[in-house]
Amino acid sequence: MKPKVLVIDDEKNITLVLQAVLEKAGFEVLVCNESGNALIYLKTEKINVIITDLYMPGLNGMEILEYCKKNYSHIPVVVITAYGTVETAVSSLKNGAFDYITKPFDQSELLSVIQKAYLTYEQREKEPISLQETSKVSSLTGDGPQIKEVIKMIYKIAPSPSTVLVLGESGTGKELVAYEIHHNSLRAKKPFIKINCAAIPATLIESELFGYEKGAFTGAMTSKPGRFELAHEGTLFLDEIAEMSLEMQVKLLRVLQEQQFERVGGIHTIRVDTRIITATNKDLATEVKTGKFREDLYYRLNVVPISLPALRDRKEDIETLVWFFVAQFNQRLQKNITSVMPECMNQLKNYNWPGNIRQLENAIERMVLMADSQVLEVNDLPKEILNIALKSEPETGGFKEIVKRQTQSLERELIEKALDETCGNLTKAADKLGLSRKGLQIKVKELGIDRTEFHMES
Repeated sequence: MKPKVLVIDDEKNITLVLQAVLEKAGFEVLVCNESGNALIYLKTEKINVIITDLYMPGLNGMEILEYCKKNYSHIPVVVITAYGTVETAVSSLKNGAFDYITKPFDQSELLSVIQKAYLTYEQREKEPISLQETSKVSSLTGDGPQIKEVIKMIYKIAPSPSTVLVLGESGTGKELVAYEIHHNSLRAKKPFIKINCAAIPATLIESELFGYEKGAFTGAMTSKPGRFELAHEGTLFLDEIAEMSLEMQVKLLRVLQEQQFERVGGIHTIRVDTRIITATNKDLATEVKTGKFREDLYYRLNVVPISLPALRDRKEDIETLVWFFVAQFNQRLQKNITSVMPECMNQLKNYNWPGNIRQLENAIERMVLMADSQVLEVNDLPKEILNIALKSEPETGGFKEIVKRQTQSLERELIEKALDETCGNLTKAADKLGLSRKGLQIKVKELGIDRTEFHMES
């Protein structure tokens, strides 16, 4: 399926141009010339990126941004602004917009911003539910000792300016932890700016972090502040920090040590007061040993490490999380699920959850949506969880049959983990597993694995 972009602007000429450029680049485009209709599209379509003008009759761009921030914060919002109102656009960035483009816009700059926004959408889809203005968010819900220790650490370090490194598998809620640290710090009323290093091409990461001056490169029609400037006196969250090139690591280290930098193409030194929180699903100590990550930067980032447990290691929290998501999707989907049968809950608890909380959230959403009654039963479970039920049943049959079932269970676990890490990309997953693409296709079909659970790519 093509990535879907929603364009909101009352100027029909602008929307026609945007639609032509984006469709040529392979996007599906939905157009709203009346901003109020955008809310209908958001409820009925799976939108990946939003482009909105700032000044329109009815709902203006800032109101749309605020609405999306509360209800669809996983969707990146790109703001369009006329030249001369850049200060307002920068303000929108501090309020949660992904980026902005100015009228008249450069085609290459437009496509670059939208492609980055879509990559960011894909990365956010791997993480648990959207951030909420509350300290009780999904991955921090639970009574188990591991998550209690994480919460205790968050509240202990939040008031300090110390750099934090959040470690954990994809889907364990690293961004939510970063937000909670900011939300409970002395910087809570200042910007919380985030950037996913894996979603930004290596050639663009410097301008994203430090900004650029007009004319610094082709397409730089105006000057633009970087994420460090936007996060001044607030918090900058650098996700997937292990994906940053060694060259950029050197420049980041300098900013961390000196709290100053120059924009790309600029000569003036800019000083900032920014707290840094980074996150990765990789073992940075191993990355240092293999020469993929600078040792000096590692020690600079690893001042306060927080390790998030995988969901399979905190199964005592699964029931609490299930009810959290049921309540959420009852409201969002206008359903009224009132109970979960014990057999159904047991299957949810016994499943290994290679995709962690994001996978659990997706499973509960599907169950709530498809349920024919107010009770969730075993038959409402996604088939990948039902297929694993054999693992929890007493082993019966001959030796060969038992070995076969255990082998299939292990194969399923490894394949699901690889698919989750590669967003369902068969080629990349096959490389990780040491299989041919065709061989993996056969295994996926044989084991009945649903690739759509992992945001399927070609």
